[in-house]
Formats: sequence, C-alpha cells, structure tokens
Amino acid sequence: MTTQQYLVLHLTDSTGSKLAPGEDRRMLETWAEEGIEAGTVGLGSVVAGRDRAKSVIVRDGRTIVTDGPFPEFKEWFAGYDVLEAESIEEAAAYMAKHPTATAGRVLILPTVELSWEGED
Repeated sequence: MTTQQYLVLHLTDSTGSKLAPGEDRRMLETWAEEGIEAGTVGLGSVVAGRDRAKSVIVRDGRTIVTDGPFPEFKEWFAGYDVLEAESIEEAAAYMAKHPTATAGRVLILPTVELSWEGED
C-alpha cells in the first residue's frame, strides 16, 4: 500500500451549516477515533485567532512583519491536520466526516518533495 501525505487546512465559511450544540465535538471525536485506528490522521491543531498572528515578508532585504495573515480573506484559517491516504479521493471522503466540512471549508493539499530532496 503506497500512501501520500496531505496537508488539510480548516477554514471558517459564512455559507457553512450551523451544527447543533455538541454535534461538532461528537463529529470530531468520531472522526479522530476513526483516523487513529486507520493510521490516517497525524499531526494537527487548532490555531490562535488573527489577533495573535503575524505575517512576515522580506522585500529588498527588509523584513516586514504585520498583524494577522490573510487580511483579504473573509475566511479564517482555523487549524490544520496532516493525513496519510492512498489517494486524494480517500482523504476527501475521510475529511467529509469532519465538522469543519459542514460548518466551514476544508482544503486538502498533497505534499510533494522539493526538487533537491533525494540528491546525494
């Protein structure tokens, strides 16, 4: 079995459905248990709000640090997970069980090797 690693980004989305009180926790616990048993879910975390975040860029040798990432987005990057799956379709089917897929939006990004990785 060959697997691929995927970075999953959890975003808020104003078009998402409201979940009944406690339903998000129930969904998340069920999702996590399934992922742990299957060896699908790895590292993941919720992230702090934009009031504690910074954005860093370097232009013409000057470092510029500003408050909060993604100021032009209406969505907020709420957390991430790293998954192992045989295909992006399998990763998507698994992520469809996560409460963020219902209440927000989930982005699934396959990881790739850097061009110089594997060089000796």
